[in-house]
Amino acid sequence: MCNKKPLSQNLYLLIDRNLITTANTLEGYRITKQLGLIRGITVRSRSILGNLAGGLQSVFGGELSVFVELCEKAREDAYEHMIGHANEVGANAIICMRYDTNDVLEGITEVLAYGTAVVVERV
Repeated sequence: MCNKKPLSQNLYLLIDRNLITTANTLEGYRITKQLGLIRGITVRSRSILGNLAGGLQSVFGGELSVFVELCEKAREDAYEHMIGHANEVGANAIICMRYDTNDVLEGITEVLAYGTAVVVERV
């Protein structure tokens, strides 16, 4: 099943999100072509208001929902960019998918989603 979500005016996602895995293989599929490393990156900063809200939440303990929401959004954006890159190279699946983060400056974080773009067929 293909996702027909417009990426741009003439480009549609070909990646079946069920065929994105952190594993080296996909059960029930054979890799017919390896297209190489693909990645998606986003860089985020925390706002002063977000820092204040997160600081207030930390006083009371528990989950810091302000920061959870920021992290989830950053990962989602990097993931979508990675899928777009895989689509550009003609992949229909992604294996060995990972996330990585780095601080660019204090309060500014890079989130990277990466993996190996492949073409698979059902066996």
